[in-house]
Amino acid sequence: MATAAVVPSYNRVEPGSSHLATASYPDTSPIASVDANAVATDWVNSFNQALSSQDPAAVKDLFLQGSCWRDQLTLSWDYHSLHGPDKIVSFLTTAPKGIRLKSITVDDSNATRKPNLSAVDFKGKVNGVASFLTVETDVGRGRGLVRLLQDPQDGNKWKAFTLFTAMHELKGYGETVGGNRPQGVDHGNHPGRKNWQERRIATENYEGELEPTVLILGAGQGGLTSAARLHQLQIPTLIIDKNPRVGDNWRNRYHQLVLHDPVWYDHLPYVPFPPHWPVFTPKDKLAEWFESYARLLELNVWTSTTLTDSKWDDEKRQWTVTLVREKANGETETRTLHPRHIIQATGHSGEMKMPSIRGMDSFKGSRLCHSSQFKGAHKIPEGEQTKRRAIVVGCCNSGHDIAQDFYEHGYDVTIVQRSSTYVMSSRNGIDVLLGGLYEEGGPETEDADLLFMSIPNAMLKRMHQDATAEISKRDEPLLKGLERAGFKLDDGPDDAGFFMKYFQRGGGYYIDVGCSQLIIDGKIKIKQGQEIEEVKPNGLLFQDGEMLEADEIIFATGYENMRGTARKIFGDELAERVKDVWGFDEEGELRTMWRRTGHPGFWFFGGNLALCRYYSRMLALQIKAMEEGIMEYEDP
Repeated sequence: MATAAVVPSYNRVEPGSSHLATASYPDTSPIASVDANAVATDWVNSFNQALSSQDPAAVKDLFLQGSCWRDQLTLSWDYHSLHGPDKIVSFLTTAPKGIRLKSITVDDSNATRKPNLSAVDFKGKVNGVASFLTVETDVGRGRGLVRLLQDPQDGNKWKAFTLFTAMHELKGYGETVGGNRPQGVDHGNHPGRKNWQERRIATENYEGELEPTVLILGAGQGGLTSAARLHQLQIPTLIIDKNPRVGDNWRNRYHQLVLHDPVWYDHLPYVPFPPHWPVFTPKDKLAEWFESYARLLELNVWTSTTLTDSKWDDEKRQWTVTLVREKANGETETRTLHPRHIIQATGHSGEMKMPSIRGMDSFKGSRLCHSSQFKGAHKIPEGEQTKRRAIVVGCCNSGHDIAQDFYEHGYDVTIVQRSSTYVMSSRNGIDVLLGGLYEEGGPETEDADLLFMSIPNAMLKRMHQDATAEISKRDEPLLKGLERAGFKLDDGPDDAGFFMKYFQRGGGYYIDVGCSQLIIDGKIKIKQGQEIEEVKPNGLLFQDGEMLEADEIIFATGYENMRGTARKIFGDELAERVKDVWGFDEEGELRTMWRRTGHPGFWFFGGNLALCRYYSRMLALQIKAMEEGIMEYEDP
């Protein structure tokens, strides 16, 4: 009887998710010279004509074989990646409410957006014409981007290789920014009127009959960005967080934590980081920024608050929730509210994943905990003769950072690597993956986001195979040194590196900021490829029989799915209705996050700062459309 093939850890997917297929580049002819504006304009005109005449054959003829149309809320109230002309036409012709997209136009409003000669591959060998677009639907407006290549099988006719369309606003319900900003005062004679501060306090505390339409759990980047977008769409929103201060979700993490993403990639909506901000943000600095951000944007946040009870009424389509709030004056109040939407923004990773290993209760050292509970290495008292020993189980970002922290505090450190890890240096990884988009002097953040999001994930995977090879070439001395030290490396899913590992399973990588050299130099030891048999009073016993002694053991073993956190907070009934979060669906879009979950009035929201910045708009538009009667939850 044949045995099932073992899937390598670097190709492992989240349970129930799909393995993302890798797109391929079409055969194209070299381009000598071309009028990019004329090419883009002609294609857009033909596309609009095909849409208006509802001619499926004409639409199909505008797309290459192997092409993809990625859409966010303009064709339906969901996210789709439609691969190939046949699927595109099938989707358009079977849409229950017809084709919602009405027209697109070429956007030539700045140098980045206007039609230009552009490569669609990482190496710059497959060239065509790219143009930003403005988009209009039956209910909204948005932006897009098309990449056109010549089809040698059809007389070198220009056809779409990728088309991206995304909703950015609902007609008649624009954000209160720019020319639509509030007056701030109502001039005239208004006896007894309250000033801004009094009105702000009343709104923040939901005094009297005031009720939030949306309740958000968690005041991290997910909660703050989604609340900011909802506030600008005039949707009453309340954030609650169990911590005493906004930003404590970062403030309370391990002592040396600094963001691994650069500042240009991490801006928040409406209030970007100032020009003096460091490239990499320390955790406490980020916490202070979050606290300021909430105040500047007038977000309603109740800290030291927990949700103790929740019930959903399917008929009324609203929640009844009980909140217990510890106020600044020391008083505790219990409030019952009736939001129509709850956003769980407690972090995309969910509850900590702490292994259960025989003997854990017998450990006699000073600390055994999960990485999320680790606050920093202890300072070793002067004169202490015996060197303290630490074991870190897990080899991703947190595991490496914690191991380095221990080493810098004088510990003897071993890091346990059970499978393999994708490693790239911070400098080369950022330069290759984000260069040209998120960098000093780069495009406006909104334009950079559009360029990045316009790439279907299957095509991004193909591009990142080449990008990963380039990073590995630049990092060759580092990677060879790690291998010599006994550290096991991989190149991510199908050799596509960092982003694909992040999207496919949410971890399994290390962006090197110094720990790799400590491993190469033998200053941090490696225990590779062995599972833990038992926790002993003085350390860890491995399955190969080796015993490693330790005074402290930290498990940097990741996190559970957000659905598990939902079960813990809201109970089994909700947890059984919602779908699993993260990993790819069958079209290559991320599952359940920032989109309908399967339970009306309940949403998952998380991700890094860049994803929260971008998808906060998409989530807010869905909620606004429901609140204004533009869409129903069951609409396709």
